[in-house]
Amino acid sequence: MPGYTVSEKIIKSHLVSGTLERGSDIALRIDQTLTQDATGTMAYLEFESMGIPRVKTELSVAYIDHNTLQNGFMNADDHQYIRTCAKKYGLKFSRPGNGICHQVHLERFGAPGKTLIGSDSHTPTGGGLGMLAFGAGGLDVAVAMGGGAYHITMPQIYKVELVGALSPWVSAKDVILEVLKRLTVKGGVGKIIEYCGEGVKSLSVPERGTIANMGAETGASTSIFPSDVRTLEFLRAQGREEAFVPLEPDPDAVYDGCTVIDLSTVRPAAACPNSPDNVHSVEEIGNIKIDQVCIGSCTNSSLSDLLKVAAILKGKTVAEGVSLSIAPGSKQVYNMLAECGALADLIDSGARILESACGPCIGMGQSPQSGGVSLRTFNRNFTGRSGTADASVYLVSPETAAISAVNGCLTDPRTIGKMPRFELPERFHINDNMITDPAEESESGDIEVRRGPNIKPFPQGSPLADRIECKCILKVGDNITTDHIMPAGAKILPYRSNIPYLSRFCFEVCDKDFPSRAAECGGGIIVGGENYGQGSSREHAALVPLYLGVKAVIAKSFARIHRANLINAGILPLTFVNADDYDKISLYDTLCINDVRSAVLNGENLRISTPEGDIKIVCRVSERDKKILFAGGLLAYTVSERPGGEK
Repeated sequence: MPGYTVSEKIIKSHLVSGTLERGSDIALRIDQTLTQDATGTMAYLEFESMGIPRVKTELSVAYIDHNTLQNGFMNADDHQYIRTCAKKYGLKFSRPGNGICHQVHLERFGAPGKTLIGSDSHTPTGGGLGMLAFGAGGLDVAVAMGGGAYHITMPQIYKVELVGALSPWVSAKDVILEVLKRLTVKGGVGKIIEYCGEGVKSLSVPERGTIANMGAETGASTSIFPSDVRTLEFLRAQGREEAFVPLEPDPDAVYDGCTVIDLSTVRPAAACPNSPDNVHSVEEIGNIKIDQVCIGSCTNSSLSDLLKVAAILKGKTVAEGVSLSIAPGSKQVYNMLAECGALADLIDSGARILESACGPCIGMGQSPQSGGVSLRTFNRNFTGRSGTADASVYLVSPETAAISAVNGCLTDPRTIGKMPRFELPERFHINDNMITDPAEESESGDIEVRRGPNIKPFPQGSPLADRIECKCILKVGDNITTDHIMPAGAKILPYRSNIPYLSRFCFEVCDKDFPSRAAECGGGIIVGGENYGQGSSREHAALVPLYLGVKAVIAKSFARIHRANLINAGILPLTFVNADDYDKISLYDTLCINDVRSAVLNGENLRISTPEGDIKIVCRVSERDKKILFAGGLLAYTVSERPGGEK
């Protein structure tokens, strides 16, 4: 009997049902959950609808980090709603300004060997601590908070073996860019990426967190590192050494695939517009003129990242014509930069210091100029995500970003001499005064949950029909992201709790006429290409189409989280049996699917009638997913399964 990988050890210890057989359906007990405010309002509305009086996880945390630009009452009202829900239902509440959920969770709550799901696709950051951490839709998180299991298909375990050590000026960001170059944005689909090898020992927990965070861009279910002496060092520095447990793969563990990366050969790199896997070395790209640099995000806003940046910028001035903004990832990081004087070095250079929040990464301010070139230490550079449709966004390391800001052009940092020295403290500044504890359970009945006028009911799905006949109301290509489906940004994010208003912007990036067409046709079917729904975990990319009457999505393939969100919303996810049949469907074609329920129930091919003739499609889902679709969505199914519910 072969040994176990790190991932298998955690899965095995948390299995509620299923086996470790690849491709089988498994259910996991969830120890921790997190939400952020752009997805959290909907998650708590869903949790309330279940009628469960108190969260049942070991720990659940509600973070405010996305919608912190308070232009109007909407975001502040959502924050008030989330705060009162947390107080009443038993969650910790991380107040606005305390920091980005993934950075704060890594610092203050993450623990090796625990399971975590979060309503944000970059929740796998916790894998840097040896957690099994998944991004998920808000409804899946709500179910886990209520004590339900998290259901997924047992992934393959893909090993990335790291050997050697990084050269000066090369960072963890360059490592994950190398992984993306090799795997692409869909190469991780159906896989857990597990990092092993002697090279792992050279990487700190924040560096591991950077790699695990951006592993989401490969489409992987999650990424994970072992828990070792470097993990203990980090937890001890955070005053949390009691959370440490050692966790390594067995020597005879078997993986489903492997790639080897010699860290000494990794070079400074950039993901070029407009995809995280469009990776080239900075040397190859050349010294292109830049207009903006943004440093921060859940990928690269740790203390070590920003101490590097401060050391590079000390005594220098940001180039004329370049805007440099820096957002510390947490209040802890911000405080410690101030205490050691590094913050003064950043300010002296001309950097614009932003609050500890997601900010520009989610389109909340700092949009580049028209046609501008922006270097960002973020994780995504999809078209329009920055807030400027024709901007050219490059994803780079903090080192590359900082020296490029000074030079006014993309610069290979290895060309400027020795890396300036900086020192990390042995102990971090601990002050959790911006994290609010919930009320005692005996007092929770007296807590009023406060709802502002922008908080509207979420749409409810209908039980799966046996016959679907409607028009194709949208046809899109490959790698359609959730940013395409339901854009973010300062104009739209404040309406995340108002689905009717939000629907005006659905597919705005692809086709501004989509919402009116959906209304004109009374709903319909969407047709997509490969990797439909990649990117964010936002369930709004399923809930808004549901509100607009979308009955099914037919695609060549789906991204994992979005496919789950479609099922949770009661929208049928269908795939072409023959990918070439995609070309046989045109906009406004009337499509007819018969015997839907029996085909889904039995895992059979369906036939869809089109003007070009019949096409074979299929909806192969788990037994539980069949029940969810038949019930009209996960919420209806969950309520029906509770004692006293309608079955």
